[in-house]
Amino acid sequence: MHPAFSVIFFTSASGAGYGLLTFLGLFATLDWLPLNAPFNLSVITLALVLITAGLLSSTAHLGHPERAWRALSQWRSSWLSREGVFAIITYIPASIFWLAGGFPNHIATDWEFWGLAAGLCSIITIFCTAQIYASLKTIPQWNSVFVPLVYLLIGLLDGILIITFFTILFDLFVANLSWVIIVITSLAGVVKLAYWRAADKPSGPTSATATGLSDGSESVALLDAPTTSENFVMREMGFRIARKHSLKLRKITFITLFFTPATAATVILFSQTEAIILISSLLALVAAGIGTIVERWLFFAEAKHVVTLFYGTKSL
Repeated sequence: MHPAFSVIFFTSASGAGYGLLTFLGLFATLDWLPLNAPFNLSVITLALVLITAGLLSSTAHLGHPERAWRALSQWRSSWLSREGVFAIITYIPASIFWLAGGFPNHIATDWEFWGLAAGLCSIITIFCTAQIYASLKTIPQWNSVFVPLVYLLIGLLDGILIITFFTILFDLFVANLSWVIIVITSLAGVVKLAYWRAADKPSGPTSATATGLSDGSESVALLDAPTTSENFVMREMGFRIARKHSLKLRKITFITLFFTPATAATVILFSQTEAIILISSLLALVAAGIGTIVERWLFFAEAKHVVTLFYGTKSL
């Protein structure tokens, strides 16, 4: 599949924003973070900015962005529609959470409840986003239970790294945050490796079974190309990345998205120097941001649509 920057930015930015909201609500309930107005205003605002920027960028991939609102009516059957509905619903508890956490002296409400509600809606929204891809049986690499898990874990990982960095800036850091990072990176790394392993296994459809010219026991190849020039299907669905480049980018993803944050969290856990703690937190955040973009680019670039079997691809 052709990796569109708007969709890559959407899934990366909004995923981080929803992950940030999820952990903020959870930590508020667990009393890991105090009711600190400047901190809450900064972090919850950042979460809403990331979510909004991501959602707006997603419309850039549409042929008619002005009609995007019509997708909301198909929530009974479409994961895209459900994503849009829950994305809008999330703004309600998130906005109250922002007011209660940022202006505690003026807004008398239970900010922990609204934080938990915003976090729950955030998780549901990420799941809906992942299901847009996981529900597509025409793309075997996406039609996997690992896809929602990867989306959720990477969103949560980006969120906890942002929280950790800001708690250090506001002198609110607690050691439990490092342990959460280590657990999330370990779990996400294992799930991502399992996803890659499953994606590398040959799927059932071949050019022989797709055309019906064979039961799969014999190879079938095209004599002539179906078109004399490149069309939309070939451009969008027939994107290919060389195996050696794919493996190289996988290594970069694993190092930047999982290994570096886990190492930085370990350093933070045992270090007593403020400068080292701050630098390690920033390094983990930057590395994870790069890793998320590379991982998401690979997610699209490595996907193979069954329609390409009619355009010369022998197997998926």
